[in-house]
Amino acid sequence: MRERLFLVLAFGTLTVVFCASLLIGRYSINALDLLHVLQGRGVPAIQAVLFQARLPRLVAALFVGAALAVSGTTFQAVFRNPLVSPDLLGVLSGSAFGAAFAILVHGGGTFVGLAAFFGGCCAVALGFAIARLVGREGVLPLLLGGLISSALFTALLSLLKYLADPFDQLPAIIYWLLGSLAQTQWGQLGVLVPLLALGMLVLWRSGRVLDTFALSDDEAHSLGLPIGRLRLFVLVIATGLGALTVSLAGIIGWVGLIVPHMARLLIGPAHRLVLPFAALLGASCLILADTASRSLASSEIPLGMMTELFGALGFILVLRQLRREGRL
Repeated sequence: MRERLFLVLAFGTLTVVFCASLLIGRYSINALDLLHVLQGRGVPAIQAVLFQARLPRLVAALFVGAALAVSGTTFQAVFRNPLVSPDLLGVLSGSAFGAAFAILVHGGGTFVGLAAFFGGCCAVALGFAIARLVGREGVLPLLLGGLISSALFTALLSLLKYLADPFDQLPAIIYWLLGSLAQTQWGQLGVLVPLLALGMLVLWRSGRVLDTFALSDDEAHSLGLPIGRLRLFVLVIATGLGALTVSLAGIIGWVGLIVPHMARLLIGPAHRLVLPFAALLGASCLILADTASRSLASSEIPLGMMTELFGALGFILVLRQLRREGRL
């Protein structure tokens, strides 16, 4: 009963945050204007602001925040470590390299998002390949493979920054790395939203599988569970979600690390409940951060900077709560 109440409250909070964010921004819109637009009697300028500027980026923030939270929850379950995030296998560094390479050779557009997704997948594939070279199952080979892959693609990204034109290409790379939803278009959402929704649904349906990762590998094998294949399956889905979010929004940190902690503290450890609750919390948090990034200053603050600020403050509160409960 308590868990259901928390889920209802989280959904209600997300609904309120989403609707309020439609009205907040440098171009002020009141509830009456919104009602007129919904009735088809709105001013064309207000319709353009709502449907071409704010609504697509709010939908993007909703799904990106939810996907990052679900991906982070999955990673923390698989590696049995509350301090890991979706970047553990190098997906963010690989995506950053792919996007920077696309900016250098192409200049921008949809190609940057595709290159970011491909780069993230390549980094993760390299991490898995390195883990296979170790020759045994377990989380430690995956961890080592991810660290090596992340270091390699970070070095390659630094090389691209060095080669980039400092007056044109380098600022574009830096801005993309800071994260933003300002360029979100309905065409992108039509492709990425179904993929993000499908990935989150698959992981939610795998909630009982994630619960089994609390067991050691030996205990799982003694119960007849193919723990290695299960681990690979959920990690592929979770890293795919991470790569998709980067291709849409750039580098968005902390959401995949902090929100799973908040969800477990409030609703408990069972992943069939933690995953949807984390998705709702992650969506609300990123919508709030995006609203702040486009409203607090005359020029838009990069979304990644807002999540870094809020995430650092939130992590302090989470660590304090964990210490109070004796889990640190």
